[in-house]
Amino acid sequence: MSYLILGLILFLGTHSIRVFADGWRSQMIAKLGLLPWKGLYALVSLVGFILLVWGYGQARLDPVWLWHSPLWVRHLVGLLMLPALILAGASHISGSAIRAKVGHPLIAATKLWAGAHLIANGALADLVLFGSFLVWSMIAFRSARRRDKAANLPTPVTSLRWDALAVIIGTALWLVFAFYLHKPLFGVSSMG
Repeated sequence: MSYLILGLILFLGTHSIRVFADGWRSQMIAKLGLLPWKGLYALVSLVGFILLVWGYGQARLDPVWLWHSPLWVRHLVGLLMLPALILAGASHISGSAIRAKVGHPLIAATKLWAGAHLIANGALADLVLFGSFLVWSMIAFRSARRRDKAANLPTPVTSLRWDALAVIIGTALWLVFAFYLHKPLFGVSSMG
């Protein structure tokens, strides 16, 4: 469990700098330069991600169960992942009205992913992993929306064709992940 916690601290910690220490972040970018800052940020994030994946895998070998969800919850999570993946797809399409309306669809997708997986997985490691991501995404989303409002960003030009593309990409990712990748990667069939 210690590797999971250390990984979460590193991964979510780096992703929280803009939330809790934006001034320090700006100083470091000015001091190091943008590319070295991004490189350091990516390196620490990658180390954190590797540690949290390793730690989560180790914790799953000897789980401490807090609750057991009924089987139908697995199907609910599978269905909730469809809009999460559509949001994730929209986050990379600048002309998407979904992206414009939500503001930060990747963080919103993370919130949906974490919340859905939290209700379906009742081990202590699941609570630590998904609960941490849920709390982080709620704080990060609110902070990002507040920054956007303060910056008075212009309303982007959007087109429904870009939303259609986001839906197609998200649905394709969902189909591949739900029916082909989830079990080989995580040992659990997401759709039963």
